[in-house]
Amino acid sequence: MTDDRQAIVRIPSEQHVTAGPYSPVLRIRQGSDLVVISGQAPLDLSGAVIGDTIEEQARVTLENCRKQLAAAGVDLADVFKVNVYMTDLADWPRFNIVYRAIMPQPFPARTAIGCALLDGFLVEIEMWAAVRP
Repeated sequence: MTDDRQAIVRIPSEQHVTAGPYSPVLRIRQGSDLVVISGQAPLDLSGAVIGDTIEEQARVTLENCRKQLAAAGVDLADVFKVNVYMTDLADWPRFNIVYRAIMPQPFPARTAIGCALLDGFLVEIEMWAAVRP
């Protein structure tokens, strides 16, 4: 467990060995101040797709998430829920290497969905964060 003042606390739970960097259950010790960012993609400010591999696109997309969160006064450590959309779930292990290197622990609760994305995107990510008191 963690300090009572922390807004995001990982709850110990019994489950199968996890397939990646995520927390199965989180408790948000917070009022109603939340930040939700729309799906971010591997785009530069001009709208050009950056990167040809899942690793490159994951880094750019996570950095874009970081920038949007910062605009609202939070950072990746405040994130409690992540939804990842991918064109090819076979890229999941390679995506997780980048994700694990960038996202701080405790890892947010997370869902991954294989789906069609806009032209050139291999990944899109949306996040929910709790504003610290």
